[in-house]
Amino acid sequence: MDQDASIRTILRKFVLEELLLGDSSSMVADDASFIESSIIDSTGVLEVVSFLEETFGIRVEDREMLPENLDSIDNLAGFVTRKQHVS
Repeated sequence: MDQDASIRTILRKFVLEELLLGDSSSMVADDASFIESSIIDSTGVLEVVSFLEETFGIRVEDREMLPENLDSIDNLAGFVTRKQHVS
């Protein structure tokens, strides 16, 4: 399994268990917006940021808390990958 696939697997598991509370019927496609799908709100964003920092050892700056970084599995995976390559 390549690094991107591994990151996506971890992210999907987090979304399913923590944001969807185990309801797999509510799981969305990797490119689906969490906000438009009503999966996260402002509190959920903070939960996602905390998870990313703890799990992947990255620091999410306030200026990086944007939908293009955090609003889908695709966006999260790309963001984590970019942050890990910078660190």
